[in-house]
Amino acid sequence: MDCVSPILDVATRLWDCSANSALYIRELQENLKSLKSLTEELSNLSKDVMGRVEREEEQQSRRTHDVDGWLRAVQVMEIEVEEILQNGDQEIQKKCLGTCPKNCWSSYKLGKIVTKKINAVTELKAKGNFDVVAERLPSAPVDERPIGKTVGLDLMFEKVRRCLEDEQVRSIELYGIGGVGKTTLLQKINNEFFRKRNDFDVVIWVVVSKHINIEKIQGVILNKLPTGDDKWKSRSKEEKAAEIFKLLKARNFAILLDDKWERLNLFEVGIPDLNDPTKSKAVLTTRSEQVCNEMEVHKRIRVECLTPDEAFSLFCNKVGENVLNSHPDIKRLANIVVEECKGLPLALIIIRRSMASRKTITPQDPLQGHDGHFTPQTRRLKV
Repeated sequence: MDCVSPILDVATRLWDCSANSALYIRELQENLKSLKSLTEELSNLSKDVMGRVEREEEQQSRRTHDVDGWLRAVQVMEIEVEEILQNGDQEIQKKCLGTCPKNCWSSYKLGKIVTKKINAVTELKAKGNFDVVAERLPSAPVDERPIGKTVGLDLMFEKVRRCLEDEQVRSIELYGIGGVGKTTLLQKINNEFFRKRNDFDVVIWVVVSKHINIEKIQGVILNKLPTGDDKWKSRSKEEKAAEIFKLLKARNFAILLDDKWERLNLFEVGIPDLNDPTKSKAVLTTRSEQVCNEMEVHKRIRVECLTPDEAFSLFCNKVGENVLNSHPDIKRLANIVVEECKGLPLALIIIRRSMASRKTITPQDPLQGHDGHFTPQTRRLKV
């Protein structure tokens, strides 16, 4: 009896192997159909996932590593299955009388490969049900802002830069009349953060405008922070403030608030106390010195108009040498225009736009003198 059991065990194993081998051969054609069908389902699922990914990536998101790896695996699987299906068609065509394979060993090997590949495709397909296909890209710590060549702001910029380097100064207010160059100065500060290394995790630019809209300001800030999703858009002002506070509290930040016409409650926005032990800073611009007093900032800096030399340099820079040298009287008239603008950059730029394409003096000026000659103040430049 002891000798019979091992023999029966070996015989059983041989029978099982033979049966499985026969199954691989007998069901080869059906399994090839199943493999093709499953692969088509996998490909359709891959297209759906890729469509979701492309839509998310249009919204400044990046596909997750899991999704990217899965999509690549699907591409490889499709190539491997295509090769197997081609070999399967050839093997089916080799059958004698359409039923028996000419080469049983070849059919057995292929049948075994097909069965394994069916399991692999099924497993890969099951992994393709993703709740999240892409993650929002983190915003750049500083966004460079477009700005042309500046004139007359270097000394003022250095003054602000020194204040920013002072650890005791956490908030700075730049004030001055409209058009004096406060926004340009703030842009110059922003771009300095962009070009050089600094201690800030994020630099946020916000245009406040005349009528303060707290939720609009909060939206700009949240767009610069890694909130993870857009659910905050439907939240209340208080909930947004709490989210901003939580995200900024853990960071060194610089917030640049431009064109503020009245007192802004930073706590209502969600901006943490700048006196906390961080390196965070706030730089604000306003037209009113009274607003500076109400904001209780650490440092107030008045942005002054340009000196006569700076104003003329800015004007000439904007108009261009070709226009200035096109007529003997133009430079003299340009000096008069610059003097009338009182060193206000915005006024100089507006006048420059009207003069930029004018190259000759026009005699048909309605404000000419009684003697038929035109006073310098009333001459006009014509194309």
